[in-house]
Amino acid sequence: MSQYQLVVYGATSFVGQLLTRYLVQNYGVNQQLKWAIAGRSASKLNELKQNLGSGASQLTTIIADAQDESALKAMCQQTKVVVSTVGPYALYGSSLVKVCATLGTDYCDLTGEPQWIARMIEQYESTAQASGARIVHCCGFDSIPSDLGTFYLQQQAQQRLGQTCSQVKLRVKAIRGGFSGGTVASMMELFSELSKNPSLRKVMANPYALCPPSNQQKPKQPNLQFAQYDKDAGAWSAPFVMAGINTKVVHRSNALSNYAYGTQFIYDETMLTGKGLIAGAVAVGASVGLAGFVAAAVIPPTRRILQKIVPQAGEGPTPKQQEQGFYDIRLIGLTNNGQRLTAKVTGDRDPGYGSTAKMLGEAAVCLATDISKTDKKGGFWTPSTALGQRLIDRLEAKAGLTFSIV
Repeated sequence: MSQYQLVVYGATSFVGQLLTRYLVQNYGVNQQLKWAIAGRSASKLNELKQNLGSGASQLTTIIADAQDESALKAMCQQTKVVVSTVGPYALYGSSLVKVCATLGTDYCDLTGEPQWIARMIEQYESTAQASGARIVHCCGFDSIPSDLGTFYLQQQAQQRLGQTCSQVKLRVKAIRGGFSGGTVASMMELFSELSKNPSLRKVMANPYALCPPSNQQKPKQPNLQFAQYDKDAGAWSAPFVMAGINTKVVHRSNALSNYAYGTQFIYDETMLTGKGLIAGAVAVGASVGLAGFVAAAVIPPTRRILQKIVPQAGEGPTPKQQEQGFYDIRLIGLTNNGQRLTAKVTGDRDPGYGSTAKMLGEAAVCLATDISKTDKKGGFWTPSTALGQRLIDRLEAKAGLTFSIV
């Protein structure tokens, strides 16, 4: 019997602090949820406890370095679920996944690093299946709105139209929020890997890169590279920076659910800039800006310059900026016989931090308390295939998200 239902690993990171504050406010300490905080620095963990107020005085701290497997093992043996905020995961996350997969400890995180997820699945999926560990990556803004939004839309299509949508177009209608140093560091690590290992470009370009191997004939997927007018959305469209990870997660969900969305399912994501000439110019500017950033980040000398001017690890939006942030996402579903259904997913905080911390918290609590080992066996799952409707219910009740049909 585990001592804790949940351990927050990397509790002193930018998102870790938001997550622990969320858990203290919503679940208290050792009340309905037995949980602890962990990281490599005792002094930083104690400082965090003091900052969380008197309600957090009973919170246990566990010391474990990301590279120390025996310390990670001792931590994982005390809990049902570990939720990790220690990124870039490609640099600091692999040992913890290995230990969880080996011991049968459930795990979730907020990575958006497809090259690392592909490696973890390849190396540890059979271990996790044998031990019963449920590993759930991408439980933040990438990729819960995309993955659960598509799941929700398809459930609604089945109920209302009697069939699933053969095509889903995710369109970011409105968004406000800043980047943190952690996200930028993860992106820079990815670009660094790409420059050293060009074969990774195939992983990045392949929307099916995280799908289990199969002989299933897979349709070519749209991938917007430049501004264009989107007839279905009635607005100008530009590439969306998160599409690279989100599309892979949604296609993995489809494959893991025995192609519940169909074997010829088409999915893509873009960002809307509005109607009219000015919106078209904004879409062009956004496309050029994103392409320029990627080009600069892949080349080592310009990447080093970029690293000096972007937010550093531990930096991120202020509490006020988080509160003023929000997002409004539309998922346009089209069926084979021409019917159409549109879902809307909204969040009440900045996507990368305020909302991500709440999503990650509820995903971890859901995995610890709602999904028994008999409900879901061991392996690498996605948010929708592991947590599904139970997580949607939690996100709507507690985390400021809404899922609705327009």
